[in-house]
Amino acid sequence: MKIALDAMGGDFAPEATVEGAVLAKKNWGVETILVGDSQKLKPLLEQKKADLEIVHASQTIDFDEDPAKAVRKKKDASIVIAAKLVADEKAAALVAAGSTGAAMAASLLIYGRQKGINRPAIAIPMPTLKGMSLVLDCGANPGATAENLVDYALLGSIYMEKVMGINRPKVGLLNIGEEESKGTPEVVQAYQTLKNGSLNFIGNIEGRDITEGMADVVVCDGFVGNIVLKYTEGLAKGLMSLMKEAMLANLKGKIGALLVKDNLRSVKKKLDYSEYGGTPLLGLKKLTIISHGSSNGKAIANALRLANDASNKDIIGDIEEALEKRSSS
Repeated sequence: MKIALDAMGGDFAPEATVEGAVLAKKNWGVETILVGDSQKLKPLLEQKKADLEIVHASQTIDFDEDPAKAVRKKKDASIVIAAKLVADEKAAALVAAGSTGAAMAASLLIYGRQKGINRPAIAIPMPTLKGMSLVLDCGANPGATAENLVDYALLGSIYMEKVMGINRPKVGLLNIGEEESKGTPEVVQAYQTLKNGSLNFIGNIEGRDITEGMADVVVCDGFVGNIVLKYTEGLAKGLMSLMKEAMLANLKGKIGALLVKDNLRSVKKKLDYSEYGGTPLLGLKKLTIISHGSSNGKAIANALRLANDASNKDIIGDIEEALEKRSSS
């Protein structure tokens, strides 16, 4: 089944979204429905000599608009039409690089949460020394109850096992210390529930443990998670700039840079968000993948690939099955 793409969402749309859709079809055979202003999308497709389906949408939702109000008011917004295609099973998943709030509001209002999940979570893949960890929630909900945190642990575990192929992923609760008594009342309560549950819970972990890859799934509320995400992005960018500056400072450094050029490219690739493309909004009845607002064509293509893979592996069905087992136990 095709993937619905909000072709008007993102800093570089629609050029980047069209480029990404064309790349995804060329590289992995992913079929995309471009949702947006057909007068702008058709010429871009013609330039690339590409044949992709377009569903016209006359409106867009900007970053500075109230997401819920805009989704309700702008019935012909590209993100709204794209979400309806998924709800009507004309597309397998939604990919959006525009307003995260609008993508979440459209997903919640149009196809809703899975039974047993109170709040969805943004799950961000984060590179570590051992590979990759999934951090959630990274901004869908600033606060979280103990029940929400336990839900995030379950959602993240299923995603890492089914989509990333990690058997019995290790779950860590992000905290200010390893002791069971540390943290807010919500975190302490979540610890006890996870400790006595069936997931592979390894206890509390601290911020430095994320990059060490101590846990495959890192659980926290959206306030903490979003700060971790933005700080990590800034740190990675800053470190790469400092390394470049140091190596180009003199002839000795320039020679050294030539010798380790391929190694540096490998490191940069691991830290580049465009390699991951997007991140799932877990806990919904249908699949939504959120991409970075500054996504280029490569990032959009990888987001579409991720959406296609997660859909083919029926991640939504696996989560529903796990929730049913939990409710009956």
